[in-house]
Amino acid sequence: MGETVNSQTVSKELTLIADQSRYDPDKVFISMAHLMDVEFLEEAFHKLRRKAAPGIDKVTKDDYQENLDENLRDLHGRLVSKKYRAQPARRTWIPKNDGGQRPLAILNLEDKLVQKAVSMLVSAVYEPMFYDFSYGFRPGCSQHQALSYLREQCMSMNIHWIVDADIRGFFDNIDRALLREILKSRVNDGTIIALIGKWFNAGILECGELSIPDRGTQQGGVISPLLANIFLHTVLDDWFEKEVRPQMKGRCFIVRFADDFVVGFELESDAKRFYAVLPKRMERYGLEMHPEKTRMIQFKRPGPGDKKGMSTFDFLGFTHHWGKSLKGNWVIKRKTQRQRLSMAMAKIWDWCKSKRHEPIANQYEKLCSKLRGHYQYYGIRGNYKMLEVFYEHTERTWKYWLGRRTRNGHIKWEKFENKYRKLFPLPKPRIAHML
Repeated sequence: MGETVNSQTVSKELTLIADQSRYDPDKVFISMAHLMDVEFLEEAFHKLRRKAAPGIDKVTKDDYQENLDENLRDLHGRLVSKKYRAQPARRTWIPKNDGGQRPLAILNLEDKLVQKAVSMLVSAVYEPMFYDFSYGFRPGCSQHQALSYLREQCMSMNIHWIVDADIRGFFDNIDRALLREILKSRVNDGTIIALIGKWFNAGILECGELSIPDRGTQQGGVISPLLANIFLHTVLDDWFEKEVRPQMKGRCFIVRFADDFVVGFELESDAKRFYAVLPKRMERYGLEMHPEKTRMIQFKRPGPGDKKGMSTFDFLGFTHHWGKSLKGNWVIKRKTQRQRLSMAMAKIWDWCKSKRHEPIANQYEKLCSKLRGHYQYYGIRGNYKMLEVFYEHTERTWKYWLGRRTRNGHIKWEKFENKYRKLFPLPKPRIAHML
């Protein structure tokens, strides 16, 4: 009961901030940190992911919760007395879609907690300002909504040209001084600005070596997605709406998910003007467009005599292309990006290999979970064939590595059918999103 009342109180405080921001776009919030009392910190704590990896202190959410009230009061006291110190983040590496690796910073639990509390306050100020075409890491927004918006805009605006953009190393190259100035134009609370500075200067610990980058915001940090959205709101979104769009002669749109964005144009001349000025705009804020991954392509609806559409582009793991509907009309279709599919298939192969000696029931349960997760993201209208490819690969891979457990080193399909497929039927492909 107390937790519910606490949640309602925090919600009212955040709603009040959001209303003030919405009705007074020029208002500068100079006093918000005092709202981070023990109850506010508790609400932030409950919003943290339970299974998140621990930082260098090895403290998990369950560990911290054992003496939650005492821990929160101690943390609040250190925040009020300015004795709170951010700790270095533990760096790990995760695979990227292009085959490379992306650094991921894993924070201590208390740093995650305070970042969450600050992000709740700052988000209340900025959410009313963000545009509807910005979908990344925002409450109530998702990749599938961005995909649906992209398709609708292309179809309804008679879009002929696409600028498929990629910012080189965005999170690692954000100019912190510029970010601070942008942030202070709406949130000029000294305590909040100081806390963000502490997290920037805490550094990264990797293999016993401490490094303190002078640019960028930590990927993996709780507040990093919000800071990235605030930065790109000024650098890209606001600029596009207030300066670019009014100068275009034809219709145009932009859709963004974090640092991944696509811009569509009705007229080639508009697309060329934007494509030429975009790198200059980014350079002004210390960013660089990737020269090989940023391109302008023709993407118009094919004519009556055409057999296929011109060009394709990738966005959020899907390749977008023109294709015929069941009624014979040209529509924009999406299929799993080839690179994403190859990576997913490779991960299934590696997993089945490493888990081949575990009990069959355990393997089955986990494989079902992996397949359902894949269908949940990639299961959009028109992508059924690619789901089938993944399903069939998973079944063949599982059969192969189960066979390696036997004396002969393989299982015939007839035996696999009778012994495994009937008892442990893997979930079949399904369309989860009619976008």
